Amino acid sequence: MIQEVHKLMSPRPRLDKKRLSTFLVNAYCSGRSGLLACSRMAVGKIRLKDVAEKAGVAVNTASTILNKRPNSWASKETEKRVFDAAKELGYRPNRAAVALQSGRFMTIGLLIADLENPYYTHFSEVFGNQIEEKCYDLLIENWRTDLEREKKLLTDMVHRNVDGVVAFVSDVDEHREFLESQIAAGFPIVVLGMPGEDGGKLDLVTPNFLQGLDEAARRLHELGHRKYTFLSAKSGGQRVGGRPSIFKGIIDGFGDSSVEIKDCGPTISEARERGLEILDREDRPTAVVALNDFTAFGIMRAAKDLGLRIPEDVSVVGVDGIPMAEQLVVSLSTVAQQHEEMAAKAIEFLLTRIESKEVLPPQVASFPTNFIERESVGPVS
Repeated sequence: MIQEVHKLMSPRPRLDKKRLSTFLVNAYCSGRSGLLACSRMAVGKIRLKDVAEKAGVAVNTASTILNKRPNSWASKETEKRVFDAAKELGYRPNRAAVALQSGRFMTIGLLIADLENPYYTHFSEVFGNQIEEKCYDLLIENWRTDLEREKKLLTDMVHRNVDGVVAFVSDVDEHREFLESQIAAGFPIVVLGMPGEDGGKLDLVTPNFLQGLDEAARRLHELGHRKYTFLSAKSGGQRVGGRPSIFKGIIDGFGDSSVEIKDCGPTISEARERGLEILDREDRPTAVVALNDFTAFGIMRAAKDLGLRIPEDVSVVGVDGIPMAEQLVVSLSTVAQQHEEMAAKAIEFLLTRIESKEVLPPQVASFPTNFIERESVGPVS
């Protein structure tokens, strides 16, 4: 039979497609489904009907199972046959057809601030894995810590073929009018915002840095630190949220310590440059806390460039709790966010909006942070 296929497909002035198609159908009727799957790729697209026939079920049953609709009555054995048939035949659903039939694109948009910052790449991976389990695809856009680009992409994203959007925004108030207008129009959006922001009519998921920063400050104080710098990384015109003021309030409460707040740009090289200024002086701080782990990497590089030892000469603490922080030559102490839980809650809020036919009140969730002590923190020498 293989020889006959080669004969039918061998170079000739004109390929007899009709004879080839007839032969392939006959091969299928003879039970040679593996050959059919390969040859359909050459002749035409695998259809839902083909999957249903191979699994021995009705087309509607196959559709219900493959789209994981909640009203499916099929047994586990039937579901397995359908999924196995789809995998063997290489079936991929037509997104346009699914959208026309169900009113959904089965795609979610995720808007992040900075693809170079490992926090956002890690969160995107966590979010992507979880949304895939819900049978949705993921579209990611990056506003590159550029406020004008953020506005443009936020507007563009809601007009893409997506069922809803989860967005990291620099300032809820800056975008409130647009976001609330989309919510009023029935478009699902969940905002990943900064602590203390007023969600108003929006669905909002935020970290709460009070507990984690308090734990970090008290531990540093126990280790003898009395002079601190908090380094805030931000783009021009961007707010940094409550982290610097929270930390300063805790340190001021000790009564015997001082803290200065310094700013730098959002890149690791800008953090390094500012770190050189902070650490290359006689009255340098004994501990530096950075707005995020990425900024802390720049501080650690600056200390290395100046010949300072971490933690013997200066202790460094980041914020976010990205996996990379644990793998550095000197592992970074950090105030860790609950990435998995925050992603899960954002997805829960969004799917509730997508699936509900009722007008729902705003959904708000806040997640505590915790301090993870590693090698970058030590006693004052």
